[in-house]
Amino acid sequence: MDLLANDLSFHGQFHDIASFRDAFGRLMAMREVSRRYGRDVYCSRSLLSASAIRGTTMQQVFQRFPEAQRRSALGWMTRGGPFWDDARRHGSDDWLESQGKVVTDSAVGEAAYGNLHGLACGLISAIPSDWDLSPVVVSWRREDACLEDRNTEVENWRDAVALKDRLHGTPQSIHSWNDMERISANRFANLIFANECFEPLAGLPFAKAASDRIFVLFGVLDRFADAFDENGARTAEGHRIYQDYFTGSNAPFSDSSDTEKREFRSQLTFPHPNDPGRSLFCTWHGKIRPMTLRLHYCWSGGAGEPVYVVYVGPKITRR
Repeated sequence: MDLLANDLSFHGQFHDIASFRDAFGRLMAMREVSRRYGRDVYCSRSLLSASAIRGTTMQQVFQRFPEAQRRSALGWMTRGGPFWDDARRHGSDDWLESQGKVVTDSAVGEAAYGNLHGLACGLISAIPSDWDLSPVVVSWRREDACLEDRNTEVENWRDAVALKDRLHGTPQSIHSWNDMERISANRFANLIFANECFEPLAGLPFAKAASDRIFVLFGVLDRFADAFDENGARTAEGHRIYQDYFTGSNAPFSDSSDTEKREFRSQLTFPHPNDPGRSLFCTWHGKIRPMTLRLHYCWSGGAGEPVYVVYVGPKITRR
């Protein structure tokens, strides 16, 4: 689970430096608990510009903090991060709403979008604020009349003790491609991974944003393979997944072009995971940014048919 600092929980509600300092201290205590359990808390690069005391930004208030506290806060928000907006998942044109407010371009919107796409995310928030509640219910409004609005609940912590209790039984975040491979094999019951499918990642520096995206795409395939009714017909959820992930010019999943199929036929042909004497021509792929990675798979699209994941690594069809 990724944790994001809720920038919307700083909205000029503090009356003096002392009350802001107490609230920010509780936020940093939650960050410290999170780090003890092997997790960073993501913040936004714009968090310093949030309103602390009416008419005063957090950056301005930090100048009146004791030196050690000031350096710790500024080190996190200006250099250390990590910053969720460096590898954000939702776009500025995604309409995300909570408590009657648009939360696009905020940590609330980013955490909700992650949850809606199979990646567990939570928030830590300052109190007192308008965000002293959990879970936070967020709606993803869809402009396309063919697509239904979707809702999700985001866990929101305001206390270090409660956060510690939650993290105590939660697996740590992954820190390597090997971790990702091990977890994938156990998490996605409908996917069959070829023994060598992760080998192309060897030698590449581990990137958590890329691994998160890979998990999202694995999750999509896993749910899509299961989205059939007892008669073998695709369910409403299956149709939604198809619309969201397999249609349009910017779809995360697509087939290779005819030219790519012709020019890269040998590179796109892989040994069959369950039958060494056969091979699979795997032109369908998922796109992973920012590292320009691809995952290639083979699936007939039918109910009960196996989904073979045969390759995860750099884009094969580079010219």
